[in-house]
Amino acid sequence: MKMRWKMRLREFCALLGLVVLLTVFNSSECLETVVQPDKGSAVTVSTGLPADQCVVCTLLGVNDTEKSCHSTLSLLPEVEVKLLFNCSQPIEEAFSVTIARTIECTKDTCSPATVDTQPSILTEFPRTFTWELKAPEKTVISLETLGDGLTETSEPCPNVFKYSVATSNGQHHYCQDGSVTQNSINTLELPNQAIVTMQVKPKAPVQPVLFQVTVGPKKGRTVVITVDPSTTVILNRDPKEPECEVCSVDGSAPNCSPTEKTLTNIENLSLEFSCLKPQDVYSVKMKKKIECTQSSCTPAEGNIAADLLKDFKRSITWDISVPQRTVLSLDFTGDGLKEVTAAESCQDGFQYSVSTTKSDGTTKNKKYCKGGKVSHLELLGATTVTAEVPKDGDSPAFTVKAAPRGGRMMSVMPDPNTIITISRVADEPECNVCENSEPAPICKPKLLVLRDPRNTSVEFTCPQPQEVFSVQINREIDCTDTSCSGDIVQAESSLFPDFNRTFTWDLKVVPTRAFQLDFPDPGMRQIPNEETCPDGHTYSVITYLRTGPATIGTFCKGGAVTTILARYKGRVTLLVPGDTKLDPVNFKLTVGPETTMVAIVKVNLPRGVSDTDFITANYPRDFPDQQQMQWDFTVPGMHNYSMLFRDHTSPECLSNDVIVEYQKENKKVTKLTLTDALPKHQQGNFNMVLKNCETNRTLEGLTLNYRVSLMRSGHPVLCKVDLTKHKGVSLQIEKVGSDPYCEMSIDSKVNKKINVAAGTKASLSFLDCPNEDIRLTASKVIGCKTVGSCSSTLLTVPKLDSCLPIPLHSFTWHINIPQDSTIDLTSPTGSLRQSLPGQECNQSVSLHVAESDGFPVGDFCFNGAIPKVQVHANVSVTAKVPDFSKARGPFLNVSYSEEIPETIIYNIRPKMSSPTLLATPNWPEGMRPMSTLSWIVNVPSGYKAHLQFVNVSQPKCNDRHTAIKVKKLAEEEEIFSRREDEQTEDQSLFVDQSFYLNMSNCIPEEGHFGAVTKIVLQKSSNLLAILLGIAGALLLGLIILGVVCFITKKKKKDRMNKESSIYMGKGNMFRPGDMHFSKTRSDNESHVYDSIDETMVYGHLLGDSTYSGSLQDQYNGKQVDSYQTFTGPIDGGMPVINEPDHEPEMDHFNTFLDPSETFIPSRPRTPIDRQDSLDFHDRRMVDNELYTFKSTGGINTIRLSGVDLEPQPPVTEDYL
Repeated sequence: MKMRWKMRLREFCALLGLVVLLTVFNSSECLETVVQPDKGSAVTVSTGLPADQCVVCTLLGVNDTEKSCHSTLSLLPEVEVKLLFNCSQPIEEAFSVTIARTIECTKDTCSPATVDTQPSILTEFPRTFTWELKAPEKTVISLETLGDGLTETSEPCPNVFKYSVATSNGQHHYCQDGSVTQNSINTLELPNQAIVTMQVKPKAPVQPVLFQVTVGPKKGRTVVITVDPSTTVILNRDPKEPECEVCSVDGSAPNCSPTEKTLTNIENLSLEFSCLKPQDVYSVKMKKKIECTQSSCTPAEGNIAADLLKDFKRSITWDISVPQRTVLSLDFTGDGLKEVTAAESCQDGFQYSVSTTKSDGTTKNKKYCKGGKVSHLELLGATTVTAEVPKDGDSPAFTVKAAPRGGRMMSVMPDPNTIITISRVADEPECNVCENSEPAPICKPKLLVLRDPRNTSVEFTCPQPQEVFSVQINREIDCTDTSCSGDIVQAESSLFPDFNRTFTWDLKVVPTRAFQLDFPDPGMRQIPNEETCPDGHTYSVITYLRTGPATIGTFCKGGAVTTILARYKGRVTLLVPGDTKLDPVNFKLTVGPETTMVAIVKVNLPRGVSDTDFITANYPRDFPDQQQMQWDFTVPGMHNYSMLFRDHTSPECLSNDVIVEYQKENKKVTKLTLTDALPKHQQGNFNMVLKNCETNRTLEGLTLNYRVSLMRSGHPVLCKVDLTKHKGVSLQIEKVGSDPYCEMSIDSKVNKKINVAAGTKASLSFLDCPNEDIRLTASKVIGCKTVGSCSSTLLTVPKLDSCLPIPLHSFTWHINIPQDSTIDLTSPTGSLRQSLPGQECNQSVSLHVAESDGFPVGDFCFNGAIPKVQVHANVSVTAKVPDFSKARGPFLNVSYSEEIPETIIYNIRPKMSSPTLLATPNWPEGMRPMSTLSWIVNVPSGYKAHLQFVNVSQPKCNDRHTAIKVKKLAEEEEIFSRREDEQTEDQSLFVDQSFYLNMSNCIPEEGHFGAVTKIVLQKSSNLLAILLGIAGALLLGLIILGVVCFITKKKKKDRMNKESSIYMGKGNMFRPGDMHFSKTRSDNESHVYDSIDETMVYGHLLGDSTYSGSLQDQYNGKQVDSYQTFTGPIDGGMPVINEPDHEPEMDHFNTFLDPSETFIPSRPRTPIDRQDSLDFHDRRMVDNELYTFKSTGGINTIRLSGVDLEPQPPVTEDYL
């Protein structure tokens, strides 16, 4: 091997370009090198770029003056050549090099004996080394790797080497990554004409020798199989596949075949294939036989050996033979099957085909894939089951059972003059109907007619004959001049109840008379002749004319048609589908009067608004020539009718004309054509007669489809509603009564429920609607997008349009809030009371509060113990009062605060006069799953709360637990905690200060969580404090007694020395002995301040009118009494003012679920809204005559009364 490299810089390329290639390349890269391929190597250099961009040139002659440039250049083995590469692109990307060699083998050796490379040739370029292998037939070439093993892959190789092996069976790719695994390949066994390729990246080092090459006889694969006598195995090779001979070795001489081998009843037979992978060229067909009697099958399972040629693609066929009248059952194991069409294919390659041969020789084929709901098949007749199994697929398996074919036998006894016809309507399955008669049964495959009125045994040879046959039951009724043999026509309900049935009555009277059909209430409704009735009972009436039968009409139960008269001879038909309980109309049949009409239809039009459609006989086919049909209409009083021809065709008359006659009672006949103006808004009963002419039957004939519209003639109440004046308000009006004649409409459209959208106008109409039959409700949407944009709102009811004829039933506010905020609901006049079962609010005002999905928060009224309700959700508030014209609110004050973790928080201020009941939302039903609610209970100073759980309903939890927890607001420790799985021994506890009651729900599995809690306030009693107080009082009494004695003694002494008198300048004088008050201070209410008007008490001392006005604005209560300035001295000093105990420190309280600060009182030492209470006064004021403010600090209230939190005065409905 010989090779020289010479590289020059860009200056050489530029000089060379000026001399030789000046016109081709302006700016390029170049490479000059000397190459000499090895012996037996064919080297090709090529570029995919155009010649004006990239070329490779050979340099010859003195000073390389002879140049020959090409896009592709082939180099001769062992010939040295100087090459110049020139390209406008990087040359290592622009050129590629192919080095091809051939390895030729005999039966024993190969030349060369190794797979060599030329590592140093053109290393600057990507190189592809190829070796073509040639060997005699029935030999195999082995390439043994001399370095690292190979790994087969379909992905790019992580290193620089990638091998490819191409054979007639396809192409495989390998990587040489240096790792040794179980999948590493050290030897490649390849056939003749295989091509091995190695791809190398630029500048990658290449080993000079890659493989050791050997050759030997072609090795095949040996398979040992066993086939039972009931199985035949056929191995078949497609001639298009590579050659692979199969030989069975049984004795000294093998039996070989190049394409097909059939095997049966063999044991441990060796099959030798001349190829390594016969499963790629051979397919396997297996045939098994299963023979059945009427009770069993042999074998009872359709399966094969699990490992029998499993890696081949197999087609397994079971031929199952059965005797006559035998049902074959196939049950498939594993996943069920799903039926597919013949054109569909199964994704996993596993496919079942089931073919059944009927007695007439025809076959029925069905195809199934895995993954469906079909696991059981019942088949009739000889069956072939074929399973297509992909390579390495699990062997199919199913069980086979046989049983006598279940027939069905029934006893039938036709009535006199009745004919029963059983006829086939489906081709599948195979089934006969037999009449068991002597001497042998009469079996028919398609039709059986029973005429004799005797008990007959009918047998079907299939288990579900109702899917194959239908039954027609025909009765003939012949009428005399005055009566019929069957006065009331009834359908026989006991015959063939699960078959599709057609009941027919053939009616006949004398030629001049008509038969009359009277239908009971609610009458019959005419439908198009091709339709069926919703209840499955479809009636048709046919009359027989000389020109042929004419269908008067098709009818359903429930309509305006009460009577039909048809001339001479006719048929009534009732169609009832199988498995439909027979519920016929028992119509009455009588002989009618003489008539020349084809038919007379009598109609009682219903009260109210209605549209009733009618069609002519035979519609949509032609009405009979020179015939006439009559409709008699009874119109209810106070109603108007209008006629409308919806569709009609006019014939070409050869004689006479088509006439439509209208006649009212005691009126003349009005004759019109089909195109004349029709009666509109008429009253009274009338009849219409349609008369046809003699028509040209080659053209279209007479058809008519018309409608009779009915409406009331009363005067509606009209109202124009304008909701543009009320932002967000909408109206809802619905019928709640049973009066069918009440009619409501909006903008001329009749509706049972009317909705007037917010911000719109509408014209409403009410016709014959009593107030108790309709209900008017209104709603309003209130919402904001952020907490900052939310403002407090008073819920008041706007004044609606006075033209509305019914009073407002309820008003609902839908309140929508941002996701991170809370709704605060408070009463504008006091506190709320929750209405509970057994303790409902008896006030006329009720407020229903619910979340947006309808889950209730509670029903409330006024004068209760709930100052505030907080809900962390969108809510609706529905107000109900007896008369909204007298009470429009405000009902609630809605404000917004920051987000709370609980769903609902109730602030509670218990009353001392009566117990306070607290109930979970939706009581007595359960709380919402995974919801949490809290009560913040404010206990007055000097009192304790007796907390009793009077009714607790616990569920069985599926996830998490329910919890009831009690915790004092000023303490961290829980004083009560229970779960649903804990026994609650003590159902009550005492709490001596304000506390927090929390309840949370789980996800219930069964049952629900709810509770009712009672709170009773009791005065606190401290024995130690009482004893210390008594001791202190005794000591103080002794001290006072001593002082009094001392002063008395001194005064007596002074009076003896000097007399004096006292003058009272003004006012009244009273002494301790005078009983000016009939009650003691503890008995009367002189110390209770219901309301003190600051301006009245101190106004004569204040010169600033603005301040007095501001005090007046702050007062929202109702005045009861006030104290005036005293005009004289009083006995004794000022009343002692006892400052109340501080409320618990709210700033240091955290709920069990870490709620936000929004529901905690904003001033820790002041009860919620306490500054508005009449029992407190501002401590910033000093005890002087002016009561001026000492400072401008915050309000710090003190209690003016000695009585704690007396009950609030009741809020009367007059306030609303």
